[in-house]
Amino acid sequence: MTVVDIPPPLPVRDRSDQRDPSAGALSPMLRRLAEEEATGVLVREHGTLYLAQGRVVHAESPLAPGLGVLLTAHGTLAATAWQRATEHLASPADAARLVLDAGLLPEGALELCHLDALYDAGYFALAPSSTPGRFRYDGAPRLGPLPSVPVVALERETLRRRLLLHRLWPDPAADSAPLIRADPAGAAQVPPRRRAVLERVDGVRTALRIAHDLGRQAFHTLVDVRRLTADGLLAPMPVATAPDPPPAGFHPPAPLTVTDPDIALLKRLRNALEAL
Repeated sequence: MTVVDIPPPLPVRDRSDQRDPSAGALSPMLRRLAEEEATGVLVREHGTLYLAQGRVVHAESPLAPGLGVLLTAHGTLAATAWQRATEHLASPADAARLVLDAGLLPEGALELCHLDALYDAGYFALAPSSTPGRFRYDGAPRLGPLPSVPVVALERETLRRRLLLHRLWPDPAADSAPLIRADPAGAAQVPPRRRAVLERVDGVRTALRIAHDLGRQAFHTLVDVRRLTADGLLAPMPVATAPDPPPAGFHPPAPLTVTDPDIALLKRLRNALEAL
């Protein structure tokens, strides 16, 4: 009898242990762009991230004060100098390099404000979105000596900030609604930084508008607002709700006309007595 040796089966790769490196990322697209060291602009619903070789070099969001606001609000740079620098330059990064080259601003101060603006706008740019992001290759600003940030570092900081806000006060309603004072008498016990926020609460301004007026980072202002909300000193403006519409086919009853015979009799008796 002939014995045939049967070769062992070929090994099969176990795909259960393979993990998508972008799994758990705030933006899987951003994580993939970082891995391929892409250069360009990622436009998301609440902000824009500028990449150079897979690193975030600049961020902008309509919900956060820009680099110019942070530079000029507290005298770090004269507002007129920033205005002149931005008159003919489309990018705030180019304007920053111009004032730096002109010796109008210490490099360390510019780097600090640049990172503050980047993390602040990046926090909003990475917020949950209802629309997909769009990436355009090339076009990232040239920042020269200004620092860039790894994508994982921006995502890690964004998650840390979300957790901090949730721990301070879990309801995000005060983040975007007009604010009102809930306890005017308690303002005297508030530290100066939060008192400056509270003094601008007027039923019209939102937290983000207050951040712009104060020249502060929007996220730090959200922290102050949530602390004040947790202390019962302010609250979001209540939203007026319209009454629920009647169900289909519903018709209100016609108004009732009540005729009381006793009233008619009393009127006749009164008229007869007046005629005597």
